[in-house]
Formats: sequence, C-alpha cells, structure tokens
Amino acid sequence: MNPSEHIDQLIATLTDWRGQTFAAIRKHILKADGEIVEEWKYMGSPVWYRDGMIAVANAHKGKVKLTFAHGASIPDPDKLFNAGLEGNARRAIDFFEGDKIDERALKNLVRAAIEFNQLKQKKKTPADTRVKNQKDKSKA
Repeated sequence: MNPSEHIDQLIATLTDWRGQTFAAIRKHILKADGEIVEEWKYMGSPVWYRDGMIAVANAHKGKVKLTFAHGASIPDPDKLFNAGLEGNARRAIDFFEGDKIDERALKNLVRAAIEFNQLKQKKKTPADTRVKNQKDKSKA
C-alpha cells in the first residue's frame, strides 16, 4: 500500500467528525502546492514534505493535531498555532469538533513552511555548488 492509500484508509476509519476534519486538512495542504509529497511514517502518521518536512497529522480522542516541523521559525499572521507554543522548533494546530478550517490561512502557513525548507536547503548548499547547479539547469 502506498502512503496516500494508507492515509485514505486512516481517514475512512475515523467515522466521526475527525475523519471529515482530517480529510479537509489534507485537501488544503495538497492544494497549497502541487509538489507536496505524502508519506506514511512514525508508526502510522501522515507526513507532508516539500524540500523537507512540512507537517505531520494525528487523530487523537478529542482532536486532530497538525504539527509543523519548523513552526517556531515560520510566520503565523493568522494565529493558527494554538498548541506546542513553548517548543523550540515545532508548533501545532489542534482542531476540535465544530472548528472551522481557515483554508486561506492554512495554505499560507503551508507555503511559509515550504519557503522555510527551501531557504534552509540553500544555506546548506555551498555557493559553488549552487552556481554549478544553475549552470547545469540552464543547459538543459
């Protein structure tokens, strides 16, 4: 079973409001950027990646938690983060029954996480390698 099928199966097993919320979160994440990749990790959790980890989601008894790997380093102008605020790296959004998902704000947060990942990658790449890669791309 591929990661997307695992996530489909997880959502199908959540027959209450959490399944609908989980599906909506997933849809908004994937709509934020066409190059996001879904994975199935951490003993059964959906994880979304683009140039590094964006977020992981879990369904708990009374909530759906979406944790951003580098949430402490990305802007949150709409104040979506409501959990894990004391952490050095991660920040989370806890969704409870009846909560409405702010699609625009969530997509902006996902895009900010992608931008952070991309900037982090550039800092790790030595300057001479970046120049070589740019030259190779221009030849293609």
